[in-house]
Amino acid sequence: MTHLKSPSILIDNTSRTDAFVSNLLAGSSEIFRGLNGKTGLLFSKSEIKRFMDKEERHDVKILTKGTSQTLKSMSSGEQKKALLGYILQHDPDFLILVNPYDNLDVDTQAVLKEQLLAISKTKTLIQMVSRLEDFLPIQSVYYKLMGDTLKKYTSHDSFLKANQYIESQFTGTIPPPLHSIEVAGEVLVRFKNVSVGFEGHKVLDSIDWSIKKGEFWQLIGPNGSGKTTLLSMITGDSHKGYGQDLTIFGQKKGSGESVWDLKKKIGYYTPSMTDKFKGHHNLEDMVISGLYDSVGLYNYATDQEKSLALSWLKLLQLDDKRNMKFLSLTTGEKRLVMTARAMIKHPPLLILDEPTAGLDEKSTGLFIALVNKIAKESDTTVIFVSHRKESGLLPKFDYILKTNLNGSTGKVKQHAYN
Repeated sequence: MTHLKSPSILIDNTSRTDAFVSNLLAGSSEIFRGLNGKTGLLFSKSEIKRFMDKEERHDVKILTKGTSQTLKSMSSGEQKKALLGYILQHDPDFLILVNPYDNLDVDTQAVLKEQLLAISKTKTLIQMVSRLEDFLPIQSVYYKLMGDTLKKYTSHDSFLKANQYIESQFTGTIPPPLHSIEVAGEVLVRFKNVSVGFEGHKVLDSIDWSIKKGEFWQLIGPNGSGKTTLLSMITGDSHKGYGQDLTIFGQKKGSGESVWDLKKKIGYYTPSMTDKFKGHHNLEDMVISGLYDSVGLYNYATDQEKSLALSWLKLLQLDDKRNMKFLSLTTGEKRLVMTARAMIKHPPLLILDEPTAGLDEKSTGLFIALVNKIAKESDTTVIFVSHRKESGLLPKFDYILKTNLNGSTGKVKQHAYN
């Protein structure tokens, strides 16, 4: 097959990506008619989830056939490697790539990019990405998908000029809490010579990490380096902290602390949490629900609570949507609201786990501006986890995990921002 020049499509949080992809795969595209009648396959996180659901519901392995591993047990990098291998076995005429580098560490991204560059020499690649930096350096025709409308650009330069990153900022200040949450001492979390393994495989090796009040940390490490394990020990979701020299909010792990008492002092957000909120809650109720750590609001809100929620929505420039349903928001708006929900109590510790994955340029800029503002204007300690070095993010410290044969070791890097 003589393949088309690669269509490179910038998507944002208004793009109806699923419908666009469905038309391409069904051979009913009005724009890329050269692909109609050809065989195409999809490389995306949603496709991995589809195969994972099949594996779990029907106990049938497709991507992991011939292995002892389940798709769910694999890291993001391993999952995408399995999907790409499956796709290449079926030798399609074209591939649709939707945010292929999300949730991948820098080294894994580099390997995948080299593989896709090689594939682009013989097959048509349709790139659909939220970040300009994720486009492969291949000959392309550039587009932007806004809702169902596909806009074509006359040149690469005109495309970049129209969609370049603009630094975002918020006016106003972070609303104060209704009640302060007190914790003893300056150190919130201390790992001292902590090592963790699973089924004979060592994941973390002699971790020393002290996290103090008011600090802003970025947690960095490749896929499988133990970032999730570290976080789950802090939140109390992993039993691996027991028997270790681990102190959280002044209490030694295993000394009788309640997991629920821990969670009351921690604000936590990761994009998968958004899926839990499927009810018809409006924005005001969503933010107030953070006071009760509930999925939706089932308590009668006081005037004080409503006023506080409105202050947060004004800061986010979403106060005009206070009575709108949460489910009607864009992805970027949902994540801003979920972060306000996590912060409304001003918890001593706020953990943001891959919060910008899949966001477009504008939404990422807004989210980063909000995180910087929270770190600067509140006493809350922030731990930001990401596989990317986000432009404009201003952590004071990095905690960097480096993988080794005997498990990941950690080191601290301090930044000096003016």
